[in-house]
Amino acid sequence: MKVLVTGGAGYIGSVLVRQLLAKGYQVRALDNLKFGGDALYDVMLHPSFEFVLGDVRNIVDVTKALKGVDAVAHLAAIVGDPACKKFSDEANETNWTGSVALFEAAEAAGVQRFVFASTCSNYGKMPDPDSFVTETSVLNPVSLYAELKVKFEKYLLEERRDSKICSTALRFSTVYGFSPRIRFDLTVNEFTRNAVIHGEQEIWGAQFWRPYCHVDDLARAVVLVFESEDSKVRANVFNVGSTEENYNKGMIIKEVCKVVPDVKVNFVESSEDPRDYRVNFDKIKNELGYTITKKVPEGVEEIYTLLKTGIVTDSFSQKFRNI
Repeated sequence: MKVLVTGGAGYIGSVLVRQLLAKGYQVRALDNLKFGGDALYDVMLHPSFEFVLGDVRNIVDVTKALKGVDAVAHLAAIVGDPACKKFSDEANETNWTGSVALFEAAEAAGVQRFVFASTCSNYGKMPDPDSFVTETSVLNPVSLYAELKVKFEKYLLEERRDSKICSTALRFSTVYGFSPRIRFDLTVNEFTRNAVIHGEQEIWGAQFWRPYCHVDDLARAVVLVFESEDSKVRANVFNVGSTEENYNKGMIIKEVCKVVPDVKVNFVESSEDPRDYRVNFDKIKNELGYTITKKVPEGVEEIYTLLKTGIVTDSFSQKFRNI
């Protein structure tokens, strides 16, 4: 099988590329290299890997990238609430218009599988703070990022459910952990970085819940869908993560403090971020046999070890963040 990974040089995409290559897939990555191409340097000469420099908003680039492809992992996007708010036009063009054009081109090219990287941010805020949301819960997007993800999900799974392409949406948990395109603007990575470098962390809205999942495990879920029976994943949606890995920020900093010594923590009351959700992940576990391999404490250890080596000389550099 030949797989196209859009956003293949990104935080999750660069990990997925390597997992697919390790399993014997032919892999082509499409990326505009907005954050550079360092994450793909070591795979560029792999005999089963191809790279296309291009943008999902450009149909010429998309058509070129889709030639001879059997499956698409669509990760390319303006990612996160702050980035979509700051670059709203680009977000609409990429996360909606470009995504629809990509799917239509994939259909015309005879692609068989299409996996869309969606987000648990679609749930927004839980109506019942003591409950867990599932794939059938009402979606309540509270940001442009989530609104666009919900919009494309509905297009993919409702409007185009009768397409010849077997399409699946994966609602990713908040990601963390090491990637060739490492980011330090993600909660677990950021808190660990700040604790190591500055010895302190300010916590805003410590009470708000999120599910967390290691980048390796999010990428593994994409591979799993490609390898699952059509009938199990067609026009279907799965939360990706583990029910036991729901944390609030107060819990995250406690895990950081177990690894990094003498951290000063300053808690600030805040209700600025209205997102607050705990997610149940029984569906992907029961229907596809998915389980995670890493938990938040291991991710903290991973980032701590990376930073203590000194290999990252300026972890506050712009290249390690999305905005």
